Amino acid sequence: MAHGSRVVIVRAKGILSTTPIDLKRLQAMIIKGLTWLTAENKVEHAIEKIFSPSDRVGIKINTIGGRHLSTQPELSLSLSAVLIQGGLLEKNIVIWDRTNRELRAAGYSLQTSREKLKIFGTDAAGTGYETEPLSFRNIGSLYSTILTNFITASISLAILKDHGLAGVTAGMKNYFGAIHNPNKYHDNHCDPFVAELCASPPIKNKHRLTILDALLVQYHKGPSYHPRWAEPFEGLIFGLDPVATDTVGWSLIEKMRAPKGLPSLKEEGRPPFYLETAKSLGLGQSDLSRLQIIEEEV
Repeated sequence: MAHGSRVVIVRAKGILSTTPIDLKRLQAMIIKGLTWLTAENKVEHAIEKIFSPSDRVGIKINTIGGRHLSTQPELSLSLSAVLIQGGLLEKNIVIWDRTNRELRAAGYSLQTSREKLKIFGTDAAGTGYETEPLSFRNIGSLYSTILTNFITASISLAILKDHGLAGVTAGMKNYFGAIHNPNKYHDNHCDPFVAELCASPPIKNKHRLTILDALLVQYHKGPSYHPRWAEPFEGLIFGLDPVATDTVGWSLIEKMRAPKGLPSLKEEGRPPFYLETAKSLGLGQSDLSRLQIIEEEV
């Protein structure tokens, strides 16, 4: 992974103050993030570095938080537009999550046309979960057939938020939405389960890119929406290394907590322990001081 230790933060100040959100600016954020991440000048070359033209790409979003705290349709549709601009086929891109109901509640219009961009949940007709559980370390789960059969490459486009049990939920924990029994894996601060799920072959072999939606960050009392502890950061965080990207997300949450007089997650006894486990499994770098963090604005 040529630029594995690089994480790029792109901010667009004021982007949340216009309704509807400025799609051109969102796309500019995505283009800047991908080009800086891959050290390429053109988005087409950046996308070539991450995907092959024949890839069927799944954008795994997070819609469990309802309209206020889900991956916004404007963001995932802007990402799809950039991927298509970069040479991927529209019909080979699917935006997906667990259920059609959650997608609709977060503002998505379902799309299943064969020749177009697709948007649907694992519970949509013709999809579902695998019938045989896959066992890997402490994980024993049925995986979504969207992940196992439909796609060849995966993007985790996840909301960045505080999590009462895991400490932080971001790009890696987003894959809990790809299995039928995530409730089983919340003991012991979700450790080692988040790491082991991401190390399991269906995810490790297909995950290519993490983008954290840090437009609005729930820095306390997550994972559900509490406006009192949600703050606009108006940023997106990009990384090829899933551990590094989530580590940078964690540091942002700590930076938001400190000025409000909130204890650190470590002090609360719930740092995201699974990031160290993920590092030990060879999934990436969890030491902030060893990362190259680039901050840009559009």
